[in-house]
Amino acid sequence: MTPTLLGRLQTRWVMVWTVGLAWLLLVGPWLPLAGPTTSAVYFTGITTLVLVSVIGTGWELIYHAIQQYRWDKDWPTLLGLLVGLTEGAVIYRLLSLDIPWDVDPITPAPFAWQFGSVWLAIWAVTNGPIRILFPRWRFAGGRFW
Repeated sequence: MTPTLLGRLQTRWVMVWTVGLAWLLLVGPWLPLAGPTTSAVYFTGITTLVLVSVIGTGWELIYHAIQQYRWDKDWPTLLGLLVGLTEGAVIYRLLSLDIPWDVDPITPAPFAWQFGSVWLAIWAVTNGPIRILFPRWRFAGGRFW
């Protein structure tokens, strides 16, 4: 892949709001994340997706700067999966602070299941079907547009 910052940002936003949202809507009713109501689970999940999009944009700037020191200017695929650990920890901490949003109290285990499953779904689609369905995506720096 020929990575570009714009392509990484576009890929993140497209994957979060297509694959991530679809996965959340599919598994949301079975997630004991935010309380007994499904609407509370969806509210917390969508708040998490918003945070992953916005905070993740900042992360991408950092990742891109660090990538410039690598000879191939890209991360190994497994590292892209493991980055979810750091991003998940930051998002969990932000949700726990409960400052600008009003989500029900969350506990680490259900959050880890929800965030981890969404992250894994996004990672799997990005590194599997997207490379097959959109072959030029890889050669256009990850850009969809």
